[in-house]
Amino acid sequence: MAETRHPETRHDETMKARVDVKHPTLVMLGLYLGAFLGMLSETAMNIALPSLMETFGVTAGTAQWLVVGYMLVIGVVLPFVGLLLKWFRARNLLIVALAAFLIGSLISGLAPTFPVLLAGRMVQGISTGLVLPMMFSVLLEVFPKNKIGAAMGTTTLIIMFAPAVGPTLSGFFIGMFSWRWIFYFFAVVAAVALVCALVFMVNPYELTRPRIDVFSCLTSVVGFGGLVLGVSLISEFGMSPAVIAILIVGVIAVALYSRRQLRMDVPVIDLRAFAIPQFTTGAIVVMMNFGITLCAMYLMPQEIQNGMGVPAAMAGLVMLPGGVINAVVSLLSGRLFDAIGPKILVRSGLVVSVIGLALLMLAGTTSSVGYIIAAHVVLMIGVPLTMSPAQSTALAALPPQLATDGSTILNTLQQVWGAIATAVATVLLGAGQSRAIAAGADSAQAFVTGSRFGFAFAVVLVCVGLIASLRIRSLSAMTRAEQVPDVEVKDLGSKAVKVRKAAKA
Repeated sequence: MAETRHPETRHDETMKARVDVKHPTLVMLGLYLGAFLGMLSETAMNIALPSLMETFGVTAGTAQWLVVGYMLVIGVVLPFVGLLLKWFRARNLLIVALAAFLIGSLISGLAPTFPVLLAGRMVQGISTGLVLPMMFSVLLEVFPKNKIGAAMGTTTLIIMFAPAVGPTLSGFFIGMFSWRWIFYFFAVVAAVALVCALVFMVNPYELTRPRIDVFSCLTSVVGFGGLVLGVSLISEFGMSPAVIAILIVGVIAVALYSRRQLRMDVPVIDLRAFAIPQFTTGAIVVMMNFGITLCAMYLMPQEIQNGMGVPAAMAGLVMLPGGVINAVVSLLSGRLFDAIGPKILVRSGLVVSVIGLALLMLAGTTSSVGYIIAAHVVLMIGVPLTMSPAQSTALAALPPQLATDGSTILNTLQQVWGAIATAVATVLLGAGQSRAIAAGADSAQAFVTGSRFGFAFAVVLVCVGLIASLRIRSLSAMTRAEQVPDVEVKDLGSKAVKVRKAAKA
């Protein structure tokens, strides 16, 4: 017979955290600052790329690695964080991560050559790959259940606001000083975060030190790394035999990695989450939406400078209104999700994103700054209107035993797909420029033409997201599904997974 609990007992349980700490916000401070730096760094380089290309004499295809390489390292590191937290204390891991970001920032800021600059960015990527999943997992341990919603709101603000203001801060430092000051600023904030971690961070997990599956580690690195590397090299070498070989190796390695996870009793990442249709649908929409964001944030700052002749400092200011709108809509979309569910929000957001991208594609060398700001604002309304509801839909569909794996899957897919989408945008930018120059266009017009090719790719991503969103259920259907007992529906490997029976919308 099931145990009956009094309302007072349930209320007391919601007031307690899994790990009893006096000031959970202070515990999270180092993680918040580290995550802010990591997400800020994803877009801060976009404004600086023209200056860096001039300083080091490299092409756009080479310079893109400051963005793509950074996200690639994040995507490679992310899947192993759960395993690392079972082997090393969370406090020590965070200290190492923040120290790595500090060191990477100093290496890049003082870099005499492009390879040294890129090496520093890769070290920063290791740090961000560690901090992002740790922030979400530690939050669930140190905050009481009745305060987790508010804490999640803070993390959403950090994750959405930081990349939105990255170009503005970058433009300010370039306009006032030089691109090196971007990294010096990173170093200062990383040092503050490191002090916070040393003073306030706790160890919320028990160390179990499970067996490390070397085959999974190797196939993960080779697979995800090979895919991003192969796509990125197309801009420099085209579809050469070497590039094709790298892509094939990447695909095979990912397939082997996936097969391995489905056959393991304790996988690195439990891919059985994909057996749940609403999670898979939400994940696809999140990937497409993140790709749209990174394509736009990669192309826009460069187009404003190279296509319209706007200085870097002014280009950063042009991006600021959209960044502010992004943060506001991110917060509002969470409340709207609770009221009306994901169906309307996700589809509406994608439609608004199409309008914003269409406006950007119509921009030319003589377009006014006001027009560009308006187009960016429209896009920055659509993107967050889709992102938060899609993420919530995906994670809410998972049973508790798959929640951590689901979060890791979403974060990994975002970073890997974001790197691939940025690389594809670079390839299309170069192709558009070459075609325009061959037709007699000047360099400014050629860059605008190339940017349109990249924005067209983002439109394709919107279309894929819209098609996937047709499978998202309404709020009433999600509520009914939560009321149905867990049922065993699939066995994708060595053990069965219990998932919620899906009620039809």
